Amino acid sequence: MHIAILTFEGYNELDSLIALGVLNRVKTDGWRVTIATPSPKVTSMNGVTIEQMSTLEEACAADAVIVGSGIATREVVEDEAIMGVLRGLDPARQLIAAQCSGALVLARLGLLHDIPACTDLTTKPWVVAAGVEVLNQPFYAKDNIATAGGCLASPYLAAWVIARLEGHDAADSALHYVAPVGEKEEYVERARRNITPYLPAPATATA
Repeated sequence: MHIAILTFEGYNELDSLIALGVLNRVKTDGWRVTIATPSPKVTSMNGVTIEQMSTLEEACAADAVIVGSGIATREVVEDEAIMGVLRGLDPARQLIAAQCSGALVLARLGLLHDIPACTDLTTKPWVVAAGVEVLNQPFYAKDNIATAGGCLASPYLAAWVIARLEGHDAADSALHYVAPVGEKEEYVERARRNITPYLPAPATATA
């Protein structure tokens, strides 16, 4: 099971790396989480340089993809080489999630047609200009597409991916591990309230 976090030049560390940390709390055999970049190295908005773990092409074949945010997303969506590769993303066969300005990438790829989105306040006008309704809430998902707004909403995206791929208990366990001591149950419950309405209903047994 491969989960790729798209991470571009000028990326926001909170968006890519918190999701990376939460997702890696899953220890199932074959579970792999990578930072997918368009180049061998990318440097964050605050000067943190990380190396490529997977390519954008590999991300397009992953089981789940999180599109990270950053200060250069408007440049990313104008880069035909990058966007040409990302047109290989397909919600019919993979989970696709976007954090903050990552919603602009999904909008420009045409993946948010008739789907409202969550994003950060800075990005909101650009997503609206792309023809997408922006919600005043931290998380929203429909079918295989999810978006989150605000850096600290990134655990919600990670938990949604885990819940979809490994189940509710695995998502709760991952969040419980990273939650502040003394607030763990409250933290997990809040996250559950935000993502559960957008998860598929549990299958019911038939006679």
